[in-house]
Amino acid sequence: MKILVTGKGGREHAIITALRESAPDTKIFAYPGSDAISEIATRVEAKDLLDLVAFMQREKVDLCVAGEEAYLVKDRGLANLCAEAGIPCWGPVKEAAQLEASKAFAKHFLKRHNIPTAAFSIAHTKHEALRAITTYPVVLKFDGLAAGKGVAVCQTEAEAVAFLDEVFTSRTFGEGDMIVEECLTGPEISIFASVCDGSYHILMPARDYKRIGDNDQGANTGGMGAVASRQLADAALLEQIEETIVKPTVAGLQKDGLKYRGFLYFGIMLTPTGPQVLEYNCRFGDPEAEAVLPMVRGDFAYYLLAGAQGTLKRDLVHFVDGWSVCVILASAGYPASSRNGDVISGLDGVNGARVFHCGTRKGEIGFETNGGRVLAVVSQGATREEARGKAYEAAQGISFDGLQRRSDIAKMHFE
Repeated sequence: MKILVTGKGGREHAIITALRESAPDTKIFAYPGSDAISEIATRVEAKDLLDLVAFMQREKVDLCVAGEEAYLVKDRGLANLCAEAGIPCWGPVKEAAQLEASKAFAKHFLKRHNIPTAAFSIAHTKHEALRAITTYPVVLKFDGLAAGKGVAVCQTEAEAVAFLDEVFTSRTFGEGDMIVEECLTGPEISIFASVCDGSYHILMPARDYKRIGDNDQGANTGGMGAVASRQLADAALLEQIEETIVKPTVAGLQKDGLKYRGFLYFGIMLTPTGPQVLEYNCRFGDPEAEAVLPMVRGDFAYYLLAGAQGTLKRDLVHFVDGWSVCVILASAGYPASSRNGDVISGLDGVNGARVFHCGTRKGEIGFETNGGRVLAVVSQGATREEARGKAYEAAQGISFDGLQRRSDIAKMHFE
């Protein structure tokens, strides 16, 4: 079998590792990939998506796996182009991927299908957004892809004005509207499902840590760590989430004529009145993927192939018991900026953990920083404390100038 995975970060490194371990003889390509990914997959050069699909046709690629979300909505859409070329794609078509690409689309979808979510309004200008805010705290969401950074929980008017200036004045995230949303309270949980037309398979739940600093202080990031375990949600909670959120979402996609084959992420707040949807992602979360995928066992490669071909074969994979903890090492300046070129030391000495490369490149004397989130250090254990201890022990052996790392991953929210 030949598989091509799109993307270049830690999530894609984790996906390709899981594919490689489940099917050692599979030929794996990566586009655009990274220097670290090139050690386990063959990087592909292509000038655009049409060129990439032509490559897959020439190489007779059996399966395309969408890692990064941008390709799903770029141009005519990765999955759409694959369908035209007869290549099975594990990732939704462009029309369905609007669930992530447009938060307004997602909120209207949730409302239309009676799926619990926060009350909201949509603003086209800074003035409209300020007028729509009636109380604080308030959640402001940019209506578009923003690498996990287009959301602000504003406690005061000053914070709201600052974020609105980013969106409407500086256009930090590009052109787009603003969703003004009720601020929900409660612990968060990430639920992942494999969706194949009208069928779904709920995978291992996870929880990520968005803020740059301990105790959820500081700026929002793409994620500074994650914890994964089936113990994050008991049977009653999972059943409630399935009945009120997952099942009606899949039914809604079918009713709206939106073809969906791929991973679907549900960001959920466990409020005092029940679970409510914060957001959808049309791919595996990051850094949750780095925590969840080392727990998968079975024929992951053929599981994805069968799903992309139209049959969800749940019995091909399962998830082991225990806990998995992911600690992100970020570069100097992140998330406002990132510093590249700092030499990374200690990678060769890592024991009892996996290291997925999020933003690195090969330099003259080894790997160096090349992005905001640099490395994901991941370890598993029978207990949360064991997994956390092993992950932090491994992380402490890695260093580079300006390194940022939270110290409370898998501790906060549990103690």
